[in-house]
Amino acid sequence: MATDVMMPQMGESIAEGTVVRWLKQVGDSVERDEPLFEISTDKVDAEIPSPAAGVLTDIKVSVGETVAVNSVVATIGAPGEKPAAAASAKPAGNAPAAVAAGKATASQSTQAQGDGAPAPSTPAAKEAGVNGGERPLTRDDLRRQKSSPLVRRIAREHNVDIGQISGSGIGGRVTKNDILGYIDSPSHAPSAPAPAQPAQPSRPAAAPGAAAQASPAYTPAYSDADRVDVQPMTVMRKKIAEHMVLSRRTSAHVHSVFHVNFSKVDRIRREKKAEYERMGAKLTFMSFISKAVIDAIRRHPVINSSLDGDNIIYRKDVNLGIAVALENGLIVPVIRNADEKNMLGLSRAIADVAGRARSKQLKPEEVQGGTFTITNPGTFGAQFGMPIINQPQVAILGVGIVEKRPVVVDDAIAIRTMAYLTLGYDHRLIDGAVADEFMSDVKNQIENFDPNQV
Repeated sequence: MATDVMMPQMGESIAEGTVVRWLKQVGDSVERDEPLFEISTDKVDAEIPSPAAGVLTDIKVSVGETVAVNSVVATIGAPGEKPAAAASAKPAGNAPAAVAAGKATASQSTQAQGDGAPAPSTPAAKEAGVNGGERPLTRDDLRRQKSSPLVRRIAREHNVDIGQISGSGIGGRVTKNDILGYIDSPSHAPSAPAPAQPAQPSRPAAAPGAAAQASPAYTPAYSDADRVDVQPMTVMRKKIAEHMVLSRRTSAHVHSVFHVNFSKVDRIRREKKAEYERMGAKLTFMSFISKAVIDAIRRHPVINSSLDGDNIIYRKDVNLGIAVALENGLIVPVIRNADEKNMLGLSRAIADVAGRARSKQLKPEEVQGGTFTITNPGTFGAQFGMPIINQPQVAILGVGIVEKRPVVVDDAIAIRTMAYLTLGYDHRLIDGAVADEFMSDVKNQIENFDPNQV
């Protein structure tokens, strides 16, 4: 009996996923729970296991194609079954055309209903709160439903009615690009909404002058005479770009830099390192920094908060995000309830999520719900960085390289193990004095770390 392989729901706010690699080909035997394909979503890259044992008889979604969750992406037949002659993956080049065709069909269906025409009368076409649930949803109502929590939050912050935006996502879903393009459009105003502006497509193989005429705001990055190698952005890189631009648009970024003495922490780490390794953990500088941050957050709860319109949401749990650099991007796995862990527990958790992030073994919930993030550009030798806040958080800590430097101690030059720590914070909510008090607490705990905590 054939088994359908579905695009999984990777988190409640995820509506679609992109297939980035097939690990098996048509005709290959697969075992239950054996990795079958890789996907990329707004939240995470992940390997998807096979739901059954048998033979992969059909691949319905090509590499690079984005489909809605719960869509059938492949079929697994009984062991020994041979694939049909036509059951083969579509060429990757057909993926954009297929997606465009699907969008065109959805658009035609929507236009046929008209702006104020009711949607088809189905159980899903009713919603409490719309005339008491007595009438079917209109197209505008459906657009409000077909959007992620992130898009709805952006709409609230900019006083935008999602129902006035034409969605380019699957089934007319309003995407981040749609709403950001709408907000940035010159004609945007609360009383005179403008159509959504699509994201700038890849540069076509045409003369630079023609491209400039088609889009006055577009400046070619190269000319036809330049020696270049043009590669499409990966799904993860596109998502990172979207999130970074969104964060800059949302938060008023300010940064404070502190020079911190790690000499005592370095001595404790060297003394305890072997003991931790015997217990299956790595005692790193990140463990000490994380502990200092968590303890300081208890005294400065606004650092662990977020904004929702005019409301401040104070998070009672510290869900610590640890940025992990990957070959093709960066991901931020989250250690939930990090404030409940001791140094050994933190050390184990940091090593665990970092390792599974690099091997694409993270679960969807492990990259959601973070309340504060630490990123470590010092791993690559950076003295310090000016990190961008991970929305909807309001602060992020950047860690520079920890190294020996000459410093002044009691009016004399001394060699100490030092590092720069940078706090990036949202000045809409956090004042400079509060941010500096928080960083002073972190600095003080690191420089005077209690060995009994280790």
